Order: sequence, then structure tokens, then C-alpha cells
Amino acid sequence: MWENDIDINEIKEIRVKTNVYFGIGAINKIDDILKNLKEKNVEKVIVVSGRNAYKSTGAWDVIKKALEENNVGYVNYDKVTPNPTVDHIDEATQMAKDFGATAVIGIGGGSPIDTAKSVAVLLKYPNHNARDLYTFKFTPQVAVPIVAINLTHGTGSEANRFAVATVPETEFKPALAYDCLYPYASIDDPKLMQGLSPKQTLFVSIDAINHAVEAATSKVASPLAISLAYETIKTVVKYLPKIIKNPSDLEARYFLTYAAMLGGVSFDNGLLHLTHALEHPLSGMKPQLTHGLGLAILLPSVIKYAYSGKPHIFAYILSPIVEGLKGEASEAQNVANAVEKWLFEMGATQKLADEGFSEADIDKIVDLTFNTPSLDLLLSIAPIEATKEVVDSIFRESLQGYNRKV
Repeated sequence: MWENDIDINEIKEIRVKTNVYFGIGAINKIDDILKNLKEKNVEKVIVVSGRNAYKSTGAWDVIKKALEENNVGYVNYDKVTPNPTVDHIDEATQMAKDFGATAVIGIGGGSPIDTAKSVAVLLKYPNHNARDLYTFKFTPQVAVPIVAINLTHGTGSEANRFAVATVPETEFKPALAYDCLYPYASIDDPKLMQGLSPKQTLFVSIDAINHAVEAATSKVASPLAISLAYETIKTVVKYLPKIIKNPSDLEARYFLTYAAMLGGVSFDNGLLHLTHALEHPLSGMKPQLTHGLGLAILLPSVIKYAYSGKPHIFAYILSPIVEGLKGEASEAQNVANAVEKWLFEMGATQKLADEGFSEADIDKIVDLTFNTPSLDLLLSIAPIEATKEVVDSIFRESLQGYNRKV
């Protein structure tokens, strides 16, 4: 029983902070959110988005109308790309300053929402830039109000205090975790996510799976993180095959969105460790690497090495994927094989070699893992000691994996 691994004398901080409007049609709650912001003297906002999704989903039609009806002025920064950089953040912040924005609306997946969070901080710290923020030159305590309109079911950023961006010249991809990054309000409307491509659907769902696995098995995991992790994985395992078969299945989309939100709250309470710590250097080096794909590539090997640290919890949360687990350290390789086979069945068949990485890159990736600011915290709360030897082995075994035919 995983409950036996919980120290009841250890005080845990249970975090459930952001109000999320959830369900089909939730986008219409933007009108109430803007009315509340007006009462807080917000007259101008910057809308942070990618180039297309905020319009193609229909979200922008509703938001634009609400902004105009509530007499809230706006400018739109629409240049955010996957794996956004500090340069995107600085550019958006300057636009917001020039316009006089006093709140930020992020529309999109994790990249636009994380960028919006970063802009919201820098509007309160005009003497700092995004490089200062992501190299930890200061510790922000406040931010202007953040509204997150989520368009993918994976990130969890709409429900937690995290943000990520890349510093291009160093290839560092640090993670921020500050209370001021909690959104003032968020919207999860599954209908807005129906246009996600099959690959996007797969990779954002795998992101949610990883949030759950890492949060539940970290050294600081709370019972809430573990319970939410199990529910996240169970729900993804049930509904991901349905949405792959029928992308217009709105019920399946609803529950995948629900799972992703649970995963976001789970890692707000249990944090993350090896898979995310090792993926950030990969997409820092190759920004074209989709975050969820990088996680899918690494997850089986992470499970193999980390399983012995929390075998009962791993067995519990992974039981929807792998039946009959006993929570014994000797199961580790079999569990890693089974999880990789499940990922392959869902369509995530790539390994590091397919994405252009080779053994010649391993030393550099390992160095980035241990030198990127903030990743040392993630490594320190892994369920096993995250030595360079362990990290090196995970990367090497992820080049080809365990089940592929070479």
C-alpha cells in the first residue's frame, strides 16, 4: 500500500490556488473575469498568444467581444512559439509597457501562458528583463493579474505557479516557481481544443502523464499529489485511445482536459524531478523538439532507474497502464518496458536517435542538466540519488529504447 510510504508527522503544504472555469462554454466566463478586473481598475491589457490557435479555435472572437463590451483596451503580442525564449518575453513586455497594460491575458498552451506569466512579473519590475528573471537575478513577489485561456490539455500551467523559457545563448531552459505566477483566473473549455492535431493531442496528454508520475514520486509528494496523479493517469489511459480514434469526441476531450488540470495541481503539490529535468536540456538544445515528445522518449528509462525509490507509489499510479504490479524494486525493468510499449501503441514511437541526438551529444546534455539554473532542485527531489551516472544512463538508454527494432 502506497499509504505506508507517507510520513504522517511531516507537514505538507496543500496547494489549490487558482479559480479555473471548467467545461464546454467556459470561454464565455471571460466577460465576468473582465468585469472583475475592471473593478480592480484594469483599463488596458496585453493579450499574449501564438500566431494562429487563439483565432482558429474561436477563442479570440469571444474574448475580443468581451474586451470591447467592457471597454478594456488591448494590444496583442502574437509571436510566441513552442519553447519560447526570453527574447519573446522582453518583446511582449515592451509592447505592454508602451501601451500601459496593467494585466495580461495568455491564450494558448503552456508556451503562451508561461510567457504571459513572465510578462506579468516584469510589468511590476521595470528595471529587470527576462534574462534577469530566468537567471534568478531577483526573486519576484508580485505580478499584475494573469488570465489564462488554456487551449491544450497537457500543460497544467493554468492551475499552477510555474513558467518555463529558454535562454538561447546558453541553451538553458530554467523553470520558475513563484506564488505570484498563479493566474488570477483561468478558463479550460474543451470545445476550444477540438482542433488539436492527433500529434498535439498525444504529446500534450503525455505531458500530463509525466506531471503525474513525477509529482507523485518526488521526495516532497503529498497524499493529494499521489491521489491526483493516479486519477490523471487513469483518465488519460481511458480517454486518449478514444480521442485518437475519434478526434471530435467531445466527452473524451473534456476528460483529457480534466486530467491535465489534475496533473497541473498534482505537480503544484509534488513538484517534478527527473523526466522534466532531463527534457529541458534536450529542447534547450533543439527548440524544435516538442516538449511532450521529449518526455515520452525519456519516461521509460526514468521509470527504470527511479522505480526503486518509491516502488509502492509507482505501482499504484501506473496500475492503469501495467496490471498486477506488487510494488517491488525488481519490477523496474518490466514496468519500463510496459510503459514504453503503451507509449508506442498510442503513437509515440520516436526515441532520441530519431530526433537527431547521438552518443556524441550525451556529455553535453548531461552537463546542461546539471548546470541549468533551477534543475538542481528537480534533481534533488528525485526518488533516487540523481547522480551524473544515472542521468547519463537514462539519456543513453533513451537513444534507442527497450522495445524498438534497431
